[in-house]
Amino acid sequence: MSPPANGSKPNDADVLVLGSGIAGLFYALRVAAHARVVLVTKKQAAQAATNFAQGGIAAVVSGDDTVEDHIRDTLEAGAGLCREEIVRFVIERGADAIASLLELGVEFDRDAEGGFALGREGGHKRRRVLHHRDATGREIERALLARARAHPNITLLEDFMAVDLLTSRRAGLPGPNRALGAYVLDSHRGTVHRFRARATFLATGGAGKVYLYTSNPDIASGDGIAMAYRAGASVANMEFIQFHPTCLFHSQAKSFLISEAVRGEGGVLRNAAGEAFMAPYHPMADLAPRDVVARAIDTELKRTGEDSVFLDITQREAGWLRERFPTIHQRCLELGIDLTRDPIPVVPAAHYCCGGVVTDMRGETDVVNLFAAGEVTCTGLHGANRLASNSLLEGVVFAEAAATETLTRLPDLPAIDGPIAAWHEGAATESSEAVVITQNWDEIRRFMWNYVGIVRTDKRLARAQRRIVLLRDEITEYYWNFRITPPLLELRNLATVARLVISCASQRKESRGLHYTLDHPGRGDDELAEDTLIRHPDAL
Repeated sequence: MSPPANGSKPNDADVLVLGSGIAGLFYALRVAAHARVVLVTKKQAAQAATNFAQGGIAAVVSGDDTVEDHIRDTLEAGAGLCREEIVRFVIERGADAIASLLELGVEFDRDAEGGFALGREGGHKRRRVLHHRDATGREIERALLARARAHPNITLLEDFMAVDLLTSRRAGLPGPNRALGAYVLDSHRGTVHRFRARATFLATGGAGKVYLYTSNPDIASGDGIAMAYRAGASVANMEFIQFHPTCLFHSQAKSFLISEAVRGEGGVLRNAAGEAFMAPYHPMADLAPRDVVARAIDTELKRTGEDSVFLDITQREAGWLRERFPTIHQRCLELGIDLTRDPIPVVPAAHYCCGGVVTDMRGETDVVNLFAAGEVTCTGLHGANRLASNSLLEGVVFAEAAATETLTRLPDLPAIDGPIAAWHEGAATESSEAVVITQNWDEIRRFMWNYVGIVRTDKRLARAQRRIVLLRDEITEYYWNFRITPPLLELRNLATVARLVISCASQRKESRGLHYTLDHPGRGDDELAEDTLIRHPDAL
């Protein structure tokens, strides 16, 4: 689809979907059976975070496992902040989610008897992780994207980036604040279009790029979280940034993850002296929850002064390793590391945002008709720390719930109308100072890593707060004076997300899950534990 010229008739649809990962594609396919869908993605559609998910999707599909066991593991990993009714809601629907993915053409690895070849990852006491070798996300993305491209009711727009959400409050319309679509930038033409819709679905993923070191792809700049916050939606628990313990440490490797499944299959973390060090940190040793493992590695690196630790799985048979982890094996070989013979150098890196836009059990935010699913959200499933491989499951379950509610509601929603202005860039000009964007981008990511990283203090958070206030003002002035570009939009969103993380972290005066502070090292009373909720000061 090629949108009309800027300022002409708006691009109307029943439903606008922002994001092309597992949640966005699954929701679009479900809704498209009865509605016209426009799906917008800011890069090529396959460049979603889902595509980079190596480990798999956790679900109870084995007679050796139970829903109650999976619930218990999730609650334990969540460090007292999970919403138990949400945990049960998601995990009870695990088998159905897998059945839906199979129906859409996703293939999972099988054992010799034809059953699922289940893996185990940190925090899980049972094997319950379905996978497609070590490229599960790529397989899911392949199958769902093929279906979406072929669907007559889905219009897929690649290299189109949402600028801001359209809402009734911004349009000056009466009644509760409700979503009406979005302004969207055509990245190639540099023009902004108004996309009006009766329902809007956010599936824009996480915000790992707010940190200097991350396993996330470059697209993970927190766009959906920032837009929803500006539109008046509640955001919660942004202090809980999960640092994946094992990102490949190499000067030529960028954001390459060594899946937790490697430890699930017997990989052992060792220091530079070759000593296994995890046992003193947790009874589950190398299979401890991710927050524990990341802090343990951080402690070991500071204690020894080394640049990395090492993940050693050389005790397993070489042919089996090459078959089970072909992507990791190939990438390591390209860098001169043979995982069948060499321990892999690894460090922690920002990996997953457990906070986000607050949704209810239907996947709806507190902006009416604005639905969301996946890493952009805070549903209550993950609490203070995500259990490995629960995220893809959450994306499917809440995409299904949101699609069901959307289709129920659509017949009663009014036609798309109202005084929603076309995009007007005013006196904005082309910038000759793009260096401002790269400078501020680098500065945000560096001070977030140093001050709001794995281990925090009140002083570090205060320093980060002072810096982000100054940068926010500079970025805002730049945004309104110059024509927008994708890097400028990402910087604006990144600054908003950084401010939300700093604010939430400053509010939490305890160490819980992924938030660890030297000034408040104890964990508070679980009975009194609360989410850190934030709403834009202008929200009604």
